Amino acid sequence: MAASLWRLSGSVGKRVLTGLKDRSHQPIRSGLGKYRSTQAASQVVLNVPETKITALENGLRVASEDSGLSTCTVGLWIDAGSRYENQMNNGTAHFLEHMAFKGTKKRSQLDLELEIENMGAHLNAYTSREQTVYYAKAFSKDLPRAVEILADIIQNSTLGETEIERERGVILREMQEVETNLQEVVFDYLHATAYHSTALGRTILGPTENIKSINRNDLVEYITAHYKGPRIVLAAAGGVSHDELLDLAKYHFGNLPATYEGEQLPPCSFMGSEIRVCDDKMPLAHIAISVEAVGWAHPDTIPLMVANTLIGNWDRSFGGGVNLSSKLAQVTCHGNLCHSFQSFNTCYTDTGLWGLYMVCEPNTVEDMMHFVQREWIRLCTSVTESEVTRAKNLLKTNMLLQLDGSTPICEDIGRQMLCYNRRIPLPELEARIDMIDAQTIRHVCTKYIYDKSPAIAAVGPIGQLPDYDRIRSGMYWLRD
Repeated sequence: MAASLWRLSGSVGKRVLTGLKDRSHQPIRSGLGKYRSTQAASQVVLNVPETKITALENGLRVASEDSGLSTCTVGLWIDAGSRYENQMNNGTAHFLEHMAFKGTKKRSQLDLELEIENMGAHLNAYTSREQTVYYAKAFSKDLPRAVEILADIIQNSTLGETEIERERGVILREMQEVETNLQEVVFDYLHATAYHSTALGRTILGPTENIKSINRNDLVEYITAHYKGPRIVLAAAGGVSHDELLDLAKYHFGNLPATYEGEQLPPCSFMGSEIRVCDDKMPLAHIAISVEAVGWAHPDTIPLMVANTLIGNWDRSFGGGVNLSSKLAQVTCHGNLCHSFQSFNTCYTDTGLWGLYMVCEPNTVEDMMHFVQREWIRLCTSVTESEVTRAKNLLKTNMLLQLDGSTPICEDIGRQMLCYNRRIPLPELEARIDMIDAQTIRHVCTKYIYDKSPAIAAVGPIGQLPDYDRIRSGMYWLRD
């Protein structure tokens, strides 16, 4: 759900449900881990383009990967999202994203649309809880124009009153659309209960009353507070010259403020709790259950990614039956316990949510919850080496598949630069995944799952969903 020039609307942000993009830059184990990473890296074919990184004097970072394509993707990754808002201005970051393509001091909205269309380019943006992104995909020869347009958008948008009122209506309609997407609704509820009364507990779009009251001054204040050199990464991938990109960055972004005096990252503490919205008129129950995981840079992130892959996902349209690799999928398929389920590992800077989202018939909710928790406990106690090996291979394959094309590579560069201030080489990442064994999975899952209080969000005909205390008691297993 990304805001594009063509759709002229904003985004609720991209959620990584599978966790395949959640990467850490710290070694899982010291000593041996460093040796293995170096050994594995030396064995990889040396045809992977280098990610070149340079910082400007004002702190803005320029990062690029040149693969020699005839097209490129270039964008601005800004360390600012709904988490940096308060209760009064919640929704401002997303509102600002909507205003990005509505005209600047030198281009009207029509001029901008025609220029992008005549270039054969695409301009896009999205907002998440911790990041705001503006990017363009264009011919490599048009890189200078693309960078200039992005610079114009974030530094010179007019934020006209007429456009603000128009977009206010667009966002209110978008909110109505989101309310019909039950997966989005459940995940917003999950954040609301897991991070109660903190910034991560609020939605990206903000409440209706805020959308109706946000004004031009609110937007200007947000830009002034957060759009600073140290908080921005100019990332590019495809057919791009790093030296050319660096020169463009100095020319167009060199005057951005170098000091950040705004609010620091607000702390958000996880709380085991639940939200239930019972509606027996709905045909299916939509339920998410999660424990608190870790932030992007935590050393336990990689094992949790493998554990997430072990649980996997399943849909009734899948074939395979009892031959599916996921044990939970086998049980679900055999017992006809749900329409679909999807494991997720959503990371933020200092916390995360590791869990499962499921869509069930009303009469199978209780059984499905039982088998989900039983499988979680099995990860803590008896997962096998062969399962872990298969999950590691699947995880590595999926990560490589996600980096197909200049846009996902550019996104990977921008996100990792904000999270780790570097881009993790694939050989290093693969080496760290290879280090994980069944004992590691059992240890890490016990640490974050076993006897922990979960957060639960449930919507629909959920009369058979066990009460919270019973679900809490399913988070441990009596051992001999």
